Amino acid sequence: MSLSTHVLDTVTGRPAPGLFVRLSRRAPHGFVPVAEGRTDGDGRIREWSPLGREWAADGDPRPGTYRLVFDTAAYLGQDAFFPEVSIVFTIRDAGEHHHVPLLLSPFAYSTYRGS
Repeated sequence: MSLSTHVLDTVTGRPAPGLFVRLSRRAPHGFVPVAEGRTDGDGRIREWSPLGREWAADGDPRPGTYRLVFDTAAYLGQDAFFPEVSIVFTIRDAGEHHHVPLLLSPFAYSTYRGS
């Protein structure tokens, strides 16, 4: 299983490079950070920097419920209506690739299950 994301800036119609994203996994008392990354020049994160033991030995997340938090205020560089975007999703099948795209502007965002 692998996890990736792709952020597109819908104002410019281009990728959103340099956007910080933190991945957390649901635990009994809330979400625990497990990895983080920054979008590349194409607006993608394909590889994550693990933060703890919740990350599998093969470098991919384990099945469970996760939250991606995108630091949109830092990326947009202005007073964004949504200073961060939080997307919660569940990984059930460890054999599948999971892709979470984000379409972003200062006053709106959209996401879906990608391929």
